[in-house]
Amino acid sequence: MKKILQSLFQQEYLSQARAKRILIEIAQEKFNSAHVAAFLTVFQMRPISTEELQGFQEALLELCLKVDLSDYDSVDLCGTGGDGKDTFNVSTLAAVVVAGAGYNVTKHGNYGVSSVCGSSNVLEQLGYQFTNKQDDLKRQLDQHQLCFLHAPLFHPAMKAVGAIRKDLSVRTFFNLLGPLVNPVQPKQQMVGVSNLEIVRLYQYVLQQTDKEFAIVHALDGYDEVSLTGAFKVITPKSEVLLTPQNIGQNQQQASDLAGGSTIEAAAKIFSNILEGKGTSAQNQVVCTNAGIAIQRFNPQKALVDCIQEAEEALLSQKAFQNFRKLIEKQ
Repeated sequence: MKKILQSLFQQEYLSQARAKRILIEIAQEKFNSAHVAAFLTVFQMRPISTEELQGFQEALLELCLKVDLSDYDSVDLCGTGGDGKDTFNVSTLAAVVVAGAGYNVTKHGNYGVSSVCGSSNVLEQLGYQFTNKQDDLKRQLDQHQLCFLHAPLFHPAMKAVGAIRKDLSVRTFFNLLGPLVNPVQPKQQMVGVSNLEIVRLYQYVLQQTDKEFAIVHALDGYDEVSLTGAFKVITPKSEVLLTPQNIGQNQQQASDLAGGSTIEAAAKIFSNILEGKGTSAQNQVVCTNAGIAIQRFNPQKALVDCIQEAEEALLSQKAFQNFRKLIEKQ
């Protein structure tokens, strides 16, 4: 590892094959924690290359616990995180709404590292029990069109660096990998990215697949559609710049998206929105993101119509009832 670090400190880049091999060795705990921490922070000091990202992705997918959910046409909603905006759990709520609208969702997630409350934190707080058992995940999809895949249960490499990431408390390339290494590898994907440099990386990587994807990026730095200003939506066939008004929504203020300062507070916001007690701003942001995910199943359908589907699922409390039964029947 010393030689690897020395070359990286000299601004050298890893080949795809070498990046893959190093991450496999990290997963096998062949290096001490100080060396691993130094390796992770290198990519804070310079951009990660497409070859490095693809090598790391290959390593995690090769090592991950395999689950076969290919019988289910599903979507993942997962952002890269690390935007520093401390919003409520938009993508997780959107996932619940998409399932409430009748579409299969296999959402990949993890505990928060650079934020107070990640997807897994809020779900655990609300009583969801994570599992990597294929039969249990299939049952959840059969009955509720929804299951959550907690990354450390499927990815030994993530587990191996979990404590180091927590101690560092900064965004690392594992944040970038999260949306790319869902063990289900669903055919539909919506991913939120907080800066344009990473948008281009994702665009390149996802275009090598047969996924019906949407990369979303708010120009003011959110890794989701925040409705606080203009945002980009990039799909396999198009790249569009939209404003909230273009899709029949109101422009929101950053304060409207504030998350809780504790996991308990974040879970309360989550529950309030699902139970129909959310603000108009919260509802619009959740339904817009859910609408973009719904559109992945039928890309020819107008986005405003997909958002209306999401609104119906949220405001009728179908999404809430479905999520409540999912929790109760575990």
